[in-house]
Amino acid sequence: MTLKRCLVACDSDSGVRLCEVELAPEASIADALCAARAQLGSEGIDWAGGATGIYGRRRPREHVPGEGERVELYRPLRLDPRERRRQRTRR
Repeated sequence: MTLKRCLVACDSDSGVRLCEVELAPEASIADALCAARAQLGSEGIDWAGGATGIYGRRRPREHVPGEGERVELYRPLRLDPRERRRQRTRR
């Protein structure tokens, strides 16, 4: 059985963390995150609640990434970008 390789990028409190994982061909984003968690640990990363995507496009955790794709785990924004602009404008 041939395995596929994916790069997992996680946005943590200390910045973006990357790791490469080997997965079964039918493995989903959720499987990739599980493998990455084993390598990166859980400190500062919201493994359960963060939004996920492939190359900046949101995808559900059930999505099956292709060979060589970058799986991304996003953390929630602290402030809505529109609200941030309004605050800057008021200053």
